Amino acid sequence: MLRFLVLYTALALGANVAQAADLTAVKEGQMEPLVTYEKPLPVQPFVFTDEEGAEHSLKDYEGKVVLLNFWATWCPPCREEMPSLNALQSELGGDDFQVVTIATGGANSPRKIASFFDKEGIDALPRFHDDTNMAARAMGVLGLPVSVLIDRDGNEVGRMIGGAEWDTPEAKTVIETLIKD
Repeated sequence: MLRFLVLYTALALGANVAQAADLTAVKEGQMEPLVTYEKPLPVQPFVFTDEEGAEHSLKDYEGKVVLLNFWATWCPPCREEMPSLNALQSELGGDDFQVVTIATGGANSPRKIASFFDKEGIDALPRFHDDTNMAARAMGVLGLPVSVLIDRDGNEVGRMIGGAEWDTPEAKTVIETLIKD
């Protein structure tokens, strides 16, 4: 029995390393700048708010792969990537995957977020905000936009600093690799 447990533990540890290697192997094109880790990083708990003022956290998405995007209404690269995040959520979102967008900083009122989303036809993404920047600080976000890939276990497995086209075949391959794992 002890031999079985040792073998099982060794195989499980090897599977975790293989997951990181698989993500690295599928990064192509615009996804090449995606930083991935040999071992997933734990995510500190934090809260963010919806347009009605209710608090949410990543626990709301337990068991799903999450693409967590920090953005601002005043940030041109953030605004530019939002339609591709919307398209990604429309295509892949569901029981296994969710794009979570959080407008960070006090200049991102629910009214400004709603106005931008409505004007741009952003209809598949949640309208979350973080007026105090606490969520961004908890995630070590220093500039915008930043997108963080979180695995089903709630750990960070990748990070894109700067804007990206998230509805490209290369981006979908990265997301689908995480979903299948």
